[in-house]
Amino acid sequence: MAVWVVVGAAVVVALFWIGQYNALVRLRNWIEEAWAQIDVQLKRRYDLIPNLVETVKGYAKHEQETLQKVIEARNRLLAGGGRAEQLQANDELSGALKSLFALQEAYPDLKAHEGFSKLQEQLEGTENKIAAARQLYNRTVMQYNTKIQSFPSNIVAGVHGFTRAEMLEAAAAEREAVRVEF
Repeated sequence: MAVWVVVGAAVVVALFWIGQYNALVRLRNWIEEAWAQIDVQLKRRYDLIPNLVETVKGYAKHEQETLQKVIEARNRLLAGGGRAEQLQANDELSGALKSLFALQEAYPDLKAHEGFSKLQEQLEGTENKIAAARQLYNRTVMQYNTKIQSFPSNIVAGVHGFTRAEMLEAAAAEREAVRVEF
């Protein structure tokens, strides 16, 4: 009888261990999937930029510096190595695009150009999708980090080498207070 109790307890512990391990693997894979969604949206934006730059070139011939900044930021995004480099390049590209969109105020013909308006709408939609994907990524990382730090799953995480994942943070420029002047 004692043997059956020991065997039963071992089976319960093994099933518990397997369940905790599988939950950690599932969360880790969700993090990778969430990052892949960010990557897809960054690629979408990357593909839209050449069309936008070509549209602006025809109207804003004197704004080569702004266009060059957009192109350079776009190229850094593609060349970026790890996640941190990609996100930094993404932040630089966002700043360059803001400068590009500000040109429409100086060039009324550009503002009225249907192609420019459509590209701007597509980029704005993509920016919203990037923001949503970043939120999903951070929420998944938070769940994963909570799981690997909580008892008893922290024991399974420690034995199998699950490590803390980093959340995405806002760029320093995005944290600054917006100044409104009249």
